[in-house]
Amino acid sequence: MLQQVNGHSSGSDAQGGGSLRKDLQKFLSGEAPLHQLDDLTKVNPVTLETVLRCLQARYAADTFYTNAGCTLVALNPFKPIPQLYSTALMREYHAAPQPQKLKPHIFTVGEQTYRNVKSLIEPVNQSIIVSGESGAGKTWTSRCLMKFYAVVAASPTSWESHKIAERIEQRILNSNPVMEAFGNACTLRNNNSSRFGKFIQLQLNRAQQMTGAAVQTYLLEKTRVACQASSERNFHIFYQVLAGLLHLGNIRFADSEDEAQPCQLMGDAKCSIRTSASLLQLPEDPLLETLQIRTIRAGRQQQVFRKPCSRAECDTRRDCLAKLVYARLFDWLVSVINSSICADPDSWTTFIGLLDVYGFESFPNNSLEQLCINYANEKLQQHFVAHYLKAQQEEYTVEGLEWSFVNYQDNQTCLDLIEGSPISICSLINEECRLNRPSSATQLQTRIERALAGNPCLGHNKLSQEPSFIVVHYAGPVQYHTAGLVEKNKDPVPPELNRLLQQSWDPLLKVLFPTDPEEQPSGQSRAPVLTVVSKFKASLEQLLQVLHSTTPHYIRCIKPNSQGQAHIFLQEQVLSQLEACGLVETIHISAAGFPIRISHHNFVERYELLRRLRARTSSGPHSPSPDERHSEGSPCTEAATLQPLLQDILHTLPALSQAAATLGDPAEATPAPVCCGRTKVFMTDSMLELLEHGRAQVLEQCARCIQRGWRQHWHRKQERQRQAAVLIQAAIRSWLTRKHVQRLHTAATVIKRAWKRWRIGMAFLASKELDGVEEKHVSPVPLSTGSCLLPQTQSSLLAAIIRLWPLGLVLANASVGVQGFRRKLVVWACLQLPTGSHSSYKVQTAQEQAGITSIRALPQGSVKFHCRKSPLPYADICPEPSPYSVTGFNQILLERHSLGHV
Repeated sequence: MLQQVNGHSSGSDAQGGGSLRKDLQKFLSGEAPLHQLDDLTKVNPVTLETVLRCLQARYAADTFYTNAGCTLVALNPFKPIPQLYSTALMREYHAAPQPQKLKPHIFTVGEQTYRNVKSLIEPVNQSIIVSGESGAGKTWTSRCLMKFYAVVAASPTSWESHKIAERIEQRILNSNPVMEAFGNACTLRNNNSSRFGKFIQLQLNRAQQMTGAAVQTYLLEKTRVACQASSERNFHIFYQVLAGLLHLGNIRFADSEDEAQPCQLMGDAKCSIRTSASLLQLPEDPLLETLQIRTIRAGRQQQVFRKPCSRAECDTRRDCLAKLVYARLFDWLVSVINSSICADPDSWTTFIGLLDVYGFESFPNNSLEQLCINYANEKLQQHFVAHYLKAQQEEYTVEGLEWSFVNYQDNQTCLDLIEGSPISICSLINEECRLNRPSSATQLQTRIERALAGNPCLGHNKLSQEPSFIVVHYAGPVQYHTAGLVEKNKDPVPPELNRLLQQSWDPLLKVLFPTDPEEQPSGQSRAPVLTVVSKFKASLEQLLQVLHSTTPHYIRCIKPNSQGQAHIFLQEQVLSQLEACGLVETIHISAAGFPIRISHHNFVERYELLRRLRARTSSGPHSPSPDERHSEGSPCTEAATLQPLLQDILHTLPALSQAAATLGDPAEATPAPVCCGRTKVFMTDSMLELLEHGRAQVLEQCARCIQRGWRQHWHRKQERQRQAAVLIQAAIRSWLTRKHVQRLHTAATVIKRAWKRWRIGMAFLASKELDGVEEKHVSPVPLSTGSCLLPQTQSSLLAAIIRLWPLGLVLANASVGVQGFRRKLVVWACLQLPTGSHSSYKVQTAQEQAGITSIRALPQGSVKFHCRKSPLPYADICPEPSPYSVTGFNQILLERHSLGHV
């Protein structure tokens, strides 16, 4: 047992704990700081002391959430922390690929349940059990989870779905203050203690979008309306709104001296009954008469007898009237809330349940309410034990797995004491209610002690002056007083009270107490009256059936101190809560066990893709295909067929581990433990992550293969279309080119024909200008002394030139052609110069001297040239001049020859 509170040793058991502390200090010296351990399963060894130190270190570092295997431990900070529950943080946990790798948070649990619903793995429906002592923060946790689901369970693309989610969110969140006002009260341990159980069902459609919600309540503490314990208060609503029920509590009756006469009112009680009747809109006299006199029907004739009530009976009927009205009002309030947020049954397929129940209670004076509350906590603890401890160990044994059993705290003995058959505390209390005699507290205590003396969970306080018995719960012993226990269990509702309330003129009371026309008079058909314990047990069994049909998740709320102050961590109080919830056993079983269990069929169906990662060899065993597997009929054949597939999948685990280590995660280099049982595969969370990672890789490869094939098909299609387009374009370009060439050829032909006509016309004009020049045969001219005679070849050439003088003139002005002496002869022949002395003349060509001359004699003054416009279409357009081409005969006449006489 830990003997340290807030760091101060108590002095007892110092030697026994000294060696353990030394070992722990030696171990923890090489480990990471305690506040950095986000999972209590990483604390080694897992003891109450080390777990307590880790929680205290994290609480001091303002880290209030810690994983404990399959359970989340939530420490109440007792101070507002807005950034810890912001919408941005909700979206961060929702968008994270692996939320479990983020810091522990209630949003991690919420996201895990939401993804389980989306995966459609049975059981699809999810439930979150939020447990803890009163004031540990259960209501706040449930409120934050509802806010989280309202944010993430809305379609990001559909505006209508987003508005529906917002509307449901606002209505659920707005209903919380109303329900807390009518159902919460100030107790010794908590200023806002829930005095009723609440199961909220968040309804999701096939697209996992929130479409509605439903609220179911359990065991409202109606007795608080009539009386409260010392230093406690009534429901919050009575301190905000003054209703007629409070005035009923001011009605006091005096003892009657004559039993035949009704009890009279005390003091100013008449004013209170007048006010109550006015507020409840009831007739005053019938109200008072109903409280004072009871009606009895007896005999076969159903004769009616009126008997005055005693003072105690009057007080009981007064309290019964107040509790009846308040209970009906609370149920009506819940129904109104459900009608505004509940969706059509056809519009939702799955749900996520949030169970917020009262925590374990132990007060100085405990009665029927505490017995029912602690009974519910015992059932929920058994559900937790059965689901995570007992069921796991039994399943390991059935599956043939070697498993080191862990001693866990089984509370079945306590449940047998409370609800067992044929004799239990509940059965004895119900039997006392059925007996037609007054019940005695001492007599009830004696019957319980005699009938259940052999149960080790039943105790007795010999020092107690009041009749009582002790029940040793899983969270500790609680003493229950038997006084008033039977009367509270009866919860009698006289029929005349119902008939009285049906006469009210108030519209709300008319709804709460409708008149049934088929109602038979009392006594004609007496149905068995259900006691409070029977009703609560039935509703609790219904709740447990819902929980058993879902995948449960647990959040353990811990209260660091009973004062509700921040930064105070009282180890003794936290230690008692850890022992109460069996947290250490949970850590042991979760750390050493296999929390993931998947059937062979589902495992092969989901992870058969991993066989692609294994290199197939011809020598290996043949694994049947899925078609062959489904064609088999018997279960034995199917199991034998699944075994090779399982082995193929499990053989891929080393490759997956190596791939994970290659990617930079050395923690996953070591293969995580996995065991194959007779019908299921058992694995840890890390192995599940590894398999999911490998499956994602295979799916990615398949997606890439599909994309590659599609791209090849698309590119081939595009190439064929491109080639067809090229052929079409080539054909069109060829046709356009041919048409263009044909047009050019036609235009060239027209230009050529016009050019020929123009050339002929120009030649005709040139001949007319030269009409004054007569061609004469050039006679031989004697050469001057010193000159040599022309050879015979030059004479013949000169004769040819004379005959073709226009061509000679052209050649003389050309830049290429006849050179030197031959050029001069051509000029002499064209100009008909005397050949006697050629040295007396000097010929200059257009390339030698600029100037405009004519073939005639040098003009005197300015020279004007006249030509008529040619009738040809293109006669006025000259082709592009070229330095080596003749530009036309008109230009010949305008050549710039300068003839100088030497």
